[in-house]
Amino acid sequence: MTDNITSVGGGSRPDSGVSALKGPTGAGAPAESRGRTTIADGVVAKIAGMAAREVPGIYNLGAGMARAFGAMRERVPGGGGGAGAVTRGVKVEVGERQAAVDLDVVVEYGVPIVDVAGGVRTSVISAVERMTSLEVVEVNIAVDDVHLPDEEEAEPDKARVR
Repeated sequence: MTDNITSVGGGSRPDSGVSALKGPTGAGAPAESRGRTTIADGVVAKIAGMAAREVPGIYNLGAGMARAFGAMRERVPGGGGGAGAVTRGVKVEVGERQAAVDLDVVVEYGVPIVDVAGGVRTSVISAVERMTSLEVVEVNIAVDDVHLPDEEEAEPDKARVR
């Protein structure tokens, strides 16, 4: 009656991919814990993506092709660059009480990669656990590229004909 239960949709459940946090029930339970809270995988991915981007030394998230397609999508009107950009390079697996996060990152040139990776893990674990109450069991980081100071994303040419 006083257990906090977390379960994830799976199998034939219609809400698969959603974590459900359920608190104590009954008349004696506090009002804030009566009922059920569900957390979708996409929510955990957004939290992890935002937390990773806040770490100094991270230039961007996503592998090369994902970043290229994302950059093109952002330039197209109505391309949905806003929401997808937050979770680009982020994959999460949510279990009954735990979550695992995989990140593809690009780091700034000159920063110690091991230190940046440690900072990302700390930031992601802290944010996800604080906001969802799920235990983060691992944060796997793949460093796909190093951003050089003179490398800039290709900007489309300004109008050449006036």
